Amino acid sequence: MSEEQQEWIWGRNPVYEVLRADRRHLYQLQIAQGSNQDGQFEEIYRLARERNLPVHQVPREQLDRITEHHQGIALLTGSYPYADLEAVLEAANSREEPLFVLLLDVLKDPQNVATLIRTAEAVGVHGVILPYRRTATITPAVVNASSGASELLCIVQANLAQSIAVLKEAGAWVVGLEGSQQASDPGEIDLSGPMAVVVGSEGKGMRRLVRDSCDFLLRLPMRGRIDSLNAAVAGSVALYLVWQARAYR
Repeated sequence: MSEEQQEWIWGRNPVYEVLRADRRHLYQLQIAQGSNQDGQFEEIYRLARERNLPVHQVPREQLDRITEHHQGIALLTGSYPYADLEAVLEAANSREEPLFVLLLDVLKDPQNVATLIRTAEAVGVHGVILPYRRTATITPAVVNASSGASELLCIVQANLAQSIAVLKEAGAWVVGLEGSQQASDPGEIDLSGPMAVVVGSEGKGMRRLVRDSCDFLLRLPMRGRIDSLNAAVAGSVALYLVWQARAYR
């Protein structure tokens, strides 16, 4: 059996969330000598002790070789543990909530993916689904940019069209974000029930098969002279619209 791929997670909050979630294999924690170790560091130390994780005080230059944004801390872990679609459905059932899923159709910018994951976690999404190919995945940079939110969500890699079919069987309505004239304004769609929100790629939007699988197309109204929003911004607004329709429960 081949050895598991290892990667470094850096930054105080991402490291804290990886330790708190306890979903990855953990190998060692490195902390820069002379770092301010108040506050969150105490919780990180406590979690490291609970996980029997080796902790090493190292020269700051050693962490600089990993990234210049380490904030004095880095954690060596196994690769990201993707979930399956069944885990997403179970998350909704266990919380006794209407299904709430985010699908990202070949977004290529890691920052956009990270922003949407962070928003998804904030509004109570049960899972995020990414395609198998031509997409940003859950790399250490995405973990960092999402402030560790990726560690708290069920994130799945799957065929999006097939996943949409499963979500529909589970009772979800599928709404795709699009700026076309065929799309409806938010007030014209009931977003309060079981819902799957699809955000298309930065340049081309949703692929045709994914678009055709949607029950509704949602257009965000705009009154300024700019006629479109960044994919992460538009997706985040849509997620909040769904949560608003649920009265922020």
